[in-house]
Amino acid sequence: MNIYIIGGGAAGMMAAIAAKEVNENAEVHIIEKNDKLGKKIFITGKGRGNMTNAQDINEFFKNYVTNPRFLYSALYDFTNLDVIKLLENNGCKTKIERGDRVFPVSDHAYSITDSLKHYMKKLGIQIHYKTEVRKINYKGGKVIGLETNHGKYPADRVIVATGGLAYPSTGSTGDGYIFAKDAGINVTETYPSLVCLTVHEPDVYRLKGLTLKNISINICDDKGKSFYKDFGDMDFIDEGLRGPVIISASAIITKYLNSSDPTLRKELTVHINLKPALNDQQLDERLLRDFHEFRNKELRNAFSNLLPAQLIPVFTSRLESKGVDINKKTTEVDKETRKKVVTLLRDFEFNISGTGSFKEAIVTQGGVSVKDISPKTMESKKISGLYFAGEVLDVDGYTGGFNMQMAFSTGHLAGRSAAEEDIEMS
Repeated sequence: MNIYIIGGGAAGMMAAIAAKEVNENAEVHIIEKNDKLGKKIFITGKGRGNMTNAQDINEFFKNYVTNPRFLYSALYDFTNLDVIKLLENNGCKTKIERGDRVFPVSDHAYSITDSLKHYMKKLGIQIHYKTEVRKINYKGGKVIGLETNHGKYPADRVIVATGGLAYPSTGSTGDGYIFAKDAGINVTETYPSLVCLTVHEPDVYRLKGLTLKNISINICDDKGKSFYKDFGDMDFIDEGLRGPVIISASAIITKYLNSSDPTLRKELTVHINLKPALNDQQLDERLLRDFHEFRNKELRNAFSNLLPAQLIPVFTSRLESKGVDINKKTTEVDKETRKKVVTLLRDFEFNISGTGSFKEAIVTQGGVSVKDISPKTMESKKISGLYFAGEVLDVDGYTGGFNMQMAFSTGHLAGRSAAEEDIEMS
């Protein structure tokens, strides 16, 4: 029996391993368009390889934004502990860091791929580099083979693990969606996720490089409906906002900003609370103390104890636009003016114009519709012998190792299911 896996990323490599472990007599092939395996793995965790998360597997589901219930069988079939065990048994020692993120001890993502490649070589898995699949062939509703730039191959099972559209430089160019559509499988609209947010306000450029610690955000539409709230850190970049709370927020709001459906699109604003640990009274008391300390200075020069230096010119400029005389001495600032300062500290807002592109997105949201895929096997409900795994599926999660675990788990289930079916039919 021939099992062909299209794509040599996390899902593809794990699918190959699972298939060969289950059926050692199967001929297992990985078709990879690049000259190396796991190109996207190399950039995960900023190059350090955030392979999974150490949370209890029952806690994983709340970290998936789209179709978390679809992953029940896959995650319990091959858990985070299974991933760690497999990698450690093949030379990749692991460690747990902040947020229960799991990394190689080496701090190099290539330790993950080296471990998987070592095990695949031991299992006798065949890898075809610089080979691009052009078409999957079917007959009578079943897979019979595939066509590549190097010729045709007969196949009893094909697992599509091509990734999505994020980081196209790694080879994720949406091939899997074409294969799915050719097989009559629905593909939902795709969006860049875990990505920066762009904003309309020009003063954001003056804040490039600034990080705000321990702030809270609330993203709302023009009617005040809240779509996302969070607490943590954020960064300013050329075109807008980034950092942990923004990246997570993008997973929730990307469809409202990028959808081709005008009825779904929203005008959204991020409201930043610069001092969430203090209530209004405490903030006012803090201002009184600071203004007393800077009693011989103008208001615009009285925020150095309260705000980062880079933020102060933008903050005071916005105060001025609200009718506050920032050249007034702090001793002349009345209660009404302090109230305006507190209001701006509570709601330092930016109107969102969009998100970053797929070129910089960590994952793709949308993809092969899970309604057309069996969650117990990862097999297509429409074509026998055709499986899908990893980011190509309409499943995505937050940062922290959850997307990599999804790829490993769905890949493992697809590989095991394909190989088990081979045994049953032999």
